[in-house]
Amino acid sequence: MKSVCSNTIILRPSLLLTRPAYTVSRPVFLSSKRPFTHTAMVRGDPYKPAARVAGQKQDVWTIVNEAAAASPVQPIVNMGQGFFGYNPPGFVVNAAKGALDRVECNQYSPTKGRPRLKKAIADAYTPFFGRTLDPEKEVTITTGANEGMLSAFMAFIEPGDEVIVFEPFFDQYISNIQMAGGKIVYIPLDPPARGATENTSAAEWTLDMAKLEAAMTDKTRMIVLNTPHNPIGKVFHKDELRAIGDLCVKNKVIILSDEVYDRLYYVPFTRIATLSPEIADLTLTVGSGGKNFYATGWRVGWLIGPEHLIKYVSAAHTRICYSSVSPLQEAMAIGFEEADKHNFWDETKQEMKAKMDLFNGIWKELDLPFSDPEGGYFVLVNLAKVKLPADYPFPPHVASRPRDFKLSWFLIMELGVAAIPPTEFFTDDNAHIVEDWLRFAVCKEDSVLEEAKNRLRGLKKFIQ
Repeated sequence: MKSVCSNTIILRPSLLLTRPAYTVSRPVFLSSKRPFTHTAMVRGDPYKPAARVAGQKQDVWTIVNEAAAASPVQPIVNMGQGFFGYNPPGFVVNAAKGALDRVECNQYSPTKGRPRLKKAIADAYTPFFGRTLDPEKEVTITTGANEGMLSAFMAFIEPGDEVIVFEPFFDQYISNIQMAGGKIVYIPLDPPARGATENTSAAEWTLDMAKLEAAMTDKTRMIVLNTPHNPIGKVFHKDELRAIGDLCVKNKVIILSDEVYDRLYYVPFTRIATLSPEIADLTLTVGSGGKNFYATGWRVGWLIGPEHLIKYVSAAHTRICYSSVSPLQEAMAIGFEEADKHNFWDETKQEMKAKMDLFNGIWKELDLPFSDPEGGYFVLVNLAKVKLPADYPFPPHVASRPRDFKLSWFLIMELGVAAIPPTEFFTDDNAHIVEDWLRFAVCKEDSVLEEAKNRLRGLKKFIQ
């Protein structure tokens, strides 16, 4: 139940976090006939998977990685998955090495995170939020941003609760919500009408506020926001965020704001939690040390939010993985403490924008339209002009998917360049919106970007 007490919105946590830590074996009634126990049902097929993981299509990451391994053009220039092609900055790597020599950094950290890292994050984000953040009550450390978001869903979503997600979406949102038993309500972002023929801005992907308002019901529990956005690169502007936030306040809907690319923006960037005390009271902000410090494999993330939300996220996180990797938490803490003296935040933004501009030169050369990102390190490119050979031997699991999967496979096999088909981030009903596009990650060494550009010139003979 949702209620108001002393002007504060009190939001019920999931029963997962409030019921006793023991279970009682009891019958499960499937009909009006005799009861069956779980054990009796499972014995019919001991290898039957749970519905939450059964029947899934082969995921895009597996398809692209298998194609890359099988390509006759080696080595592959991998611009698909968004991992960095270079190491974290030296001061962060050295911090990790130093942490490994300390006994306490090789043992369990507190489940809510190492105090040093929570304080470092609170200190770093206090200027952005315009108020002093309490590291003990308003910050929790998670095993990457993805596990942090799963913890948020597990903390507040009960079976049948609705969660609004914008299309396109990062694919992990969907499985995480489903794990918690939530029902997903999709609201598509409308692409620029001229995106197939002209270069456009990521800002031209727009949200229909009337559709969003109509989608909110008494079952709506949460909305997922992603800014800067993956894969579009859109940075939601202040007016859009205020409209979204005001709707959530009106309907008492929790905002889960995925801001993992919050240090990579090329236009003014607003954090939705800063727009009003009422919006802040409903907002969980997600961050990622892996994205901030070029260390996606370290799996250190966090959530910032009011105590009445964070305490339940922390409780769910404790039940999912107990605590996160100790020495890497320590290294991230030192990274935040030392970043400003190295001018790291300004330099990383400038370097990534320079990489984006460097790589996108190839699309201007080939006269292939792209969506210029406002943040992050992904670019969407429209390849409608690329004519694939009619008799090209696509394997069945690719031939049955939308055209962007074929484009991805073709580039890997013929040019040795890997990119991600973005229909993976859409429902089947709306996949047609991006079936001519591919997503490229530019977070690579400049020499790799130059090699990719050289290989992509091989598209000229297929462009019509």
